Amino acid sequence: MSDYLKKGFLLGLGAAVSGKEKLSQKLKELVDKNELTQEQAKTMMQNFIDKGGMKKEEWSTKNYEQMSKKATEYGLATKEDINELRARLTELEEKLAEKNDQLN
Repeated sequence: MSDYLKKGFLLGLGAAVSGKEKLSQKLKELVDKNELTQEQAKTMMQNFIDKGGMKKEEWSTKNYEQMSKKATEYGLATKEDINELRARLTELEEKLAEKNDQLN
């Protein structure tokens, strides 16, 4: 992962952790003031965590797409390209072995 992407990811992670801590503190205050029930606070916290997970998946997908695009631009082989080549190589080795068996 490039240093730029890593720093961006860590910045987002820090903001999320800080946000979660602040939300947790605020929810506790609301429960203490009887403005929210404990169950409502748990639900709100779970929603926050779920949205964070969705954003993480979204970020991962975008990151993968961007890296694949860059790999293509630079002419680099992707994992899929390498797997396709391995499959073709295996197939050719099997055909060559068959030909050798027929000649012997």
